[in-house]
Amino acid sequence: MSAVLFLAALLLSVPVAIVLAITAIWYIWESGNAVLFDSFAQKMFGGLENYGLLAIPLFMLTGELMNEGGMTRRLVALARVFVGGFRGGLAYINLLANMFMAAIIGSATAQIAVMSRAMVPVMKDEGYDEGFAAATTAAGGLLAPVIPPSMMFVIFGVLAQVPIGEMFIAGIIPGLLLALSFALVITLIGWSQQFPKGTWMTRSQAIQALLAALPALLVPVAIIGGILFGIATPTESAAIASLIAFLVGWLFYRDLDPRKLGGMFKRTAANASMILFMIAAASVFGWVIIYEELPQRLAGLITSITSDPFVFLLIVNLALLLVGMVIDGIAAIILITPILLPIATGSYDISPYQFGVVACLNLVLGLLTPPVGIGLYIASSMSGTAPGAILKSLWPFLVAVTVVLVLLSYVPKLSTLLI
Repeated sequence: MSAVLFLAALLLSVPVAIVLAITAIWYIWESGNAVLFDSFAQKMFGGLENYGLLAIPLFMLTGELMNEGGMTRRLVALARVFVGGFRGGLAYINLLANMFMAAIIGSATAQIAVMSRAMVPVMKDEGYDEGFAAATTAAGGLLAPVIPPSMMFVIFGVLAQVPIGEMFIAGIIPGLLLALSFALVITLIGWSQQFPKGTWMTRSQAIQALLAALPALLVPVAIIGGILFGIATPTESAAIASLIAFLVGWLFYRDLDPRKLGGMFKRTAANASMILFMIAAASVFGWVIIYEELPQRLAGLITSITSDPFVFLLIVNLALLLVGMVIDGIAAIILITPILLPIATGSYDISPYQFGVVACLNLVLGLLTPPVGIGLYIASSMSGTAPGAILKSLWPFLVAVTVVLVLLSYVPKLSTLLI
């Protein structure tokens, strides 16, 4: 009966956090184990007693500060220095700027919104098809959950009880692979459609753009450098990055008005609270998973099909692709990690880092695929492009992501080499 309630609530578009909580309440009542009600609130609160979760609102705040502080357009100008002169230069600029932003924002939806406003109108003005311009921007948003810092990696690290800093490091090579695959897609489409030829900046323009972007680059350097060299934890790096973003936007660029901080804090608190409520609700939902022995039952079913770790990951990829089409990626990672991770590590000896990278990248694909496809609609809304036109130009990027996913599933070292 609990399973029926769970599926029915999801199909009725009840918020996932509410679904998890009411399913747990129903299960406790149905099982007669009423003593669990006494510790229900304590269990929810206990799910949030993790220092690493503080990184989520801090990374969100950093993204808000960077956008308000004028850093986004300076990073776009920096990308133009390196790739602006190639044929289809603006498409490469879009991709490279998305890489810079992925190392700061950590949220695919926020990145798609920011970059759609910044890049799609410029590409349309220079003669690019509006569907391709929006598709390139939306695809670039898929870098955010893989290139550190990543909010999905933070949540997975907490749920899987692995160091978040090491989880970030595990995403570096996969993130670069994904960016290279997107660059290849742009190159092939550029050759076939004869994209406009870009122009290189003059030396003085390039130096000026580089100097203007240097303060903005302090933010990703503080985040990634602090974690890589063990100077700071991910949470501390996020706090340092938000402080740098505030000071640079306010004192150096002078684009950030301190009077707007109240609104930024409010948006950050509202967005972060939704994620944290889901994690708290997932803690009590864990009772259902434990008492019903879902991982053990599912492990028995899957191991009867295959003993090959690669085939197992292919099955997981297919299942997660379907899940990601109807459930938000963050909600989905909260749901599937306690169920599938024990099977991956216990029955197939798969590294939790490899599993985390594959699962997070796979689930975020749902942002760009119907029927939900919230990232697709964000790109459409921000750019004024029809969703159908974006989807028509998006499929080569989705193929590239699929190839990278298979490669990451087959070669564990791509996720674990730097750890």
